[in-house]
Amino acid sequence: MKKLLPAALAAAAVVSGVSAAGASGGAPVTWGSCPADVAKPGLQCSTLDVPLDYRHPDGRKITVALSRLPSTNPAHRRGVLLVNQGGPGLTGLDFPMSLVDAGLPRRVRDTYDVIGFDPRGVGHSTPVTCDMTPKQTAESVSPPFPYRAADVTKAAGAAKTVARQCLTSATASTLPFITTANTARDMDGIRAALGEPKLSYYGDSYGTYLGAVYTTLYPDRSDRIVLDSSLGPEGYDAEALRSQGLGFETRFPDFAKLAAADPAHYGLGTTPAAVRAKYFELAERLDREPAQGYDGTTFRTITAALLRADAALPLLAKLWHELDVNEPVSLPTGAGPDSDNFAASYLAVVCGDSRWPEAVDTYRRNVAIDRVRYPMYGPYAANIRPCAFWPAPAEPRVRITGAGPENVLMLQNLRDPATPMPGALRMRAAFGDRARLVTADQGGHVAYLNGANQCGNDAVSDYLATGSRPAHDVFCRAAAGTTDTLYDPIRSAIFSAKAH
Repeated sequence: MKKLLPAALAAAAVVSGVSAAGASGGAPVTWGSCPADVAKPGLQCSTLDVPLDYRHPDGRKITVALSRLPSTNPAHRRGVLLVNQGGPGLTGLDFPMSLVDAGLPRRVRDTYDVIGFDPRGVGHSTPVTCDMTPKQTAESVSPPFPYRAADVTKAAGAAKTVARQCLTSATASTLPFITTANTARDMDGIRAALGEPKLSYYGDSYGTYLGAVYTTLYPDRSDRIVLDSSLGPEGYDAEALRSQGLGFETRFPDFAKLAAADPAHYGLGTTPAAVRAKYFELAERLDREPAQGYDGTTFRTITAALLRADAALPLLAKLWHELDVNEPVSLPTGAGPDSDNFAASYLAVVCGDSRWPEAVDTYRRNVAIDRVRYPMYGPYAANIRPCAFWPAPAEPRVRITGAGPENVLMLQNLRDPATPMPGALRMRAAFGDRARLVTADQGGHVAYLNGANQCGNDAVSDYLATGSRPAHDVFCRAAAGTTDTLYDPIRSAIFSAKAH
């Protein structure tokens, strides 16, 4: 995970660029240099003060850090494209450059200033903490794999301790306000501060729910809204996490087919069924005897991470082979993050957005059910988290509806392991005529610029650049070959797999 340096907030305020007057008459955004860990040529940064609690707009303020990649053709500039890469808890200042590196088309870059931001509570925005140890940081979002009821009971004790730490930490008074609805309100504050009557938006994974909440709260201030790899309209609740058991099972055959096609190289079996059996063998072996930094939980979560991108599947097969024959692994797990900010902000959002089941027996039952339904990953996804011991949300969950302009485009991979197809279909139904759904016959998480399906990529680029949106839902047939991934599968997918 990237280093999170709150002191660098000051660096983001250095003046060297153009100001945009706030539409509400407030202070303008002054663009300057970016914090050292995200600085790249052409990327500008700034900060914006927003209310901690929007019920008391004149009360305590927190800071949201912003970035801007200006339009490459100002004469053709339409407005701003706000972007979010999900999580929750992931930083976003560098996301505009990640999109460019992934091949964001020039016609889209001509049309917008691309605006990134670290959501409230995250990174260079006013950060939150739960004062967790590295072990607690990992296990708060990735508890050990539960084989039996006693494992859930043990995980409940650890989860309760983390929840107590969060709620008594130095930022405990901030945590109740680190929610999706408040982040959406921050987005509208960004729009106003930039002097824009509307904003366009691209969000993936959890960022789809954030975008859905924004365009529900502010339909008349929404221009072109793109949601890539959607959660359901319920947001990131216990059932959304639990659905990753289904997603893993749906996606795994793509990997099993690749590994079985070259048994001489990978040594994982000559059939997809043999590769599946190898998964259970390796996971259970590493549960008993961890090796080279891998225990069974690490093996499962990194497998889930690398299933998210076709380009990472050969790397995953190589890793399995190395673990199987006890060769030095090519993908060390590393020492883990040096801050609990990702985990703390993740918990603040997912626990603060919706009420999770409180009874430990509920999680024991769900783990037992999903051990049968989705044995590869289901028990892990159904296990208890600190949200079980969190206070009730500060406000009701935003209800996604079809009220508003017909300006939402959804893109979804058919075999998405992290946000499976059923959630996207529920989101599509909630939006009604507001949305169109483009489904790509490919696997992996995050479809735009992240796979070989040009039909899906073009649908998004066309809509953002020209406003041309399909007249009805579209199914994009499978395409041969692969492309580079939007996220470096080693650097980013591993830790984000434990979240969204």
